[in-house]
Amino acid sequence: MKGYKRKDGRIGIRNVVLVTYLVECAHHVAQQIASEFSDESVHLIGFGGCAPNLYAEQMMCQLCTHPNVGAVLIVSLGCENFHKNELLTKIRESNRHAELLVIQESGGTISSINRGIESVRRFLSEMEHEADCVLEWSDLVIGAICGGSDGMSGITANPSVGVAFDQLVRLGATCIFEEPGELIGCGGFLRERASDIHLGNQLYNCIVKANNYYKQMGHDSFSQGNAVGGLSTIEEKSLGSYCKSGSSDICGLIYPGQIPEKPGLYMMDIVPDGEAKWGFPNINDNAEIMEMAASGCHLILYTTGRGSVAGSAITPVIKICSNTETYKRMENDMDINAGRVISEGVSIQEIARDILSLIERTATNNPTYSEQLGHQEYYIGYKFFNCYDTK
Repeated sequence: MKGYKRKDGRIGIRNVVLVTYLVECAHHVAQQIASEFSDESVHLIGFGGCAPNLYAEQMMCQLCTHPNVGAVLIVSLGCENFHKNELLTKIRESNRHAELLVIQESGGTISSINRGIESVRRFLSEMEHEADCVLEWSDLVIGAICGGSDGMSGITANPSVGVAFDQLVRLGATCIFEEPGELIGCGGFLRERASDIHLGNQLYNCIVKANNYYKQMGHDSFSQGNAVGGLSTIEEKSLGSYCKSGSSDICGLIYPGQIPEKPGLYMMDIVPDGEAKWGFPNINDNAEIMEMAASGCHLILYTTGRGSVAGSAITPVIKICSNTETYKRMENDMDINAGRVISEGVSIQEIARDILSLIERTATNNPTYSEQLGHQEYYIGYKFFNCYDTK
């Protein structure tokens, strides 16, 4: 496998130019700049809020210094609360190409778009000369999420990812699973797999917090599509989701934007601390992908039964379909057909080997289907975590 060595020692599997806006008022200008380079590795992300939020600032900083990112153009309106100069400094300290474009100081829309296009062209030219390096399994950080689960997800796709996770951990990689709102009832299982008692209690309490938060919000993660797909309850869905984590010991609990300190298996707590405030604990698959990217995931394993067309900015997405019918119907969007476990009698271990093989090819710059189709979805909203926010 090959990659791009960064100043902090991490290695990227892509060399993306990131165009990022810091408030919704700057979205159009940033989008117009990025759209000029539809055939290049230029991705758009942004934070739409104007009110300050430490979680969002942490997310943006970590995404802009992600190992898959080589250069960043920050697009600011000028009067938002986001600490734009601090973000610029942190990106430059990471030895990435970076510029700040302030629309209110650059002559408005047309002038800002033209200046931004010039900056991105310069980034792309400068990045052509950056050397590749060897990428080992131990350099990789892999995330996993569900999206559009069905009655087969917990039988085919999710356990296949779990077996792949176990093998990745043995190879020295770092693996992250999350969705505590889709692990309701699994707190005891998680506690038993923790590397120590303190972590076990943290994992258990994470699920308790998620259950309480959803009750406050008046909803949970069980959708109409899940029911049509053959799932009966959130508990049944949770057991299927749990299978993605495999059977390895869990060595840590992290929050979005926190980088794992060592290789191993981690759970990510995406549910805000405290009473329910602005934002939601999940419901948005692309928010979850961004959160795992902010914690350093190079790529995402995305299981789906109902069928998802989501991709991602920054991090390639490998979609693993749980049933052959959906796979055939959406073959140009799905990377792996785990439904073969049922339709052809293929073993879960064989599907796991297919997953590992595709990870290796993806990490060698072969595009996934979502990349080929131009999917670069993203979402960054408001959340509140005690580890970021001050009272």
